[in-house]
Amino acid sequence: MQLVESGGGWVQAGGSLRLSCTGSGRTSCIYTTAWVRQNSGKEREFVAAVSWSGGATDYGDSVKGRFTISRENAKNIMYLEMNNLTPEDTAVYYCAADPGFGMEWYGTQTYDYRYWGQGTQVTVSS
Repeated sequence: MQLVESGGGWVQAGGSLRLSCTGSGRTSCIYTTAWVRQNSGKEREFVAAVSWSGGATDYGDSVKGRFTISRENAKNIMYLEMNNLTPEDTAVYYCAADPGFGMEWYGTQTYDYRYWGQGTQVTVSS
């Protein structure tokens, strides 16, 4: 399975961005998907996850109330709507997917996910 992120860029603090992740390849399987970010010199940080059905979501503490994860299975696309961005949100954002959670579950650890995109840079200036 291949994942490609898009939508990253530069934004001022308080602004918004929407990231997209498009899947190709073995997309007929049931995949849980997630967003993970990494700032230079730091470990990868869980941002958000959504179950295959879309009915279950979870967020990292630092983004709760500001970010929204969603997906459109018919289009093999996952989104991350990011609002009220701060400089601390600056990072490379990766989408990830794994077939091991079934329709209603998800993982919140980076090691839960087998497939990864190349990442898209998000830069928030103060």
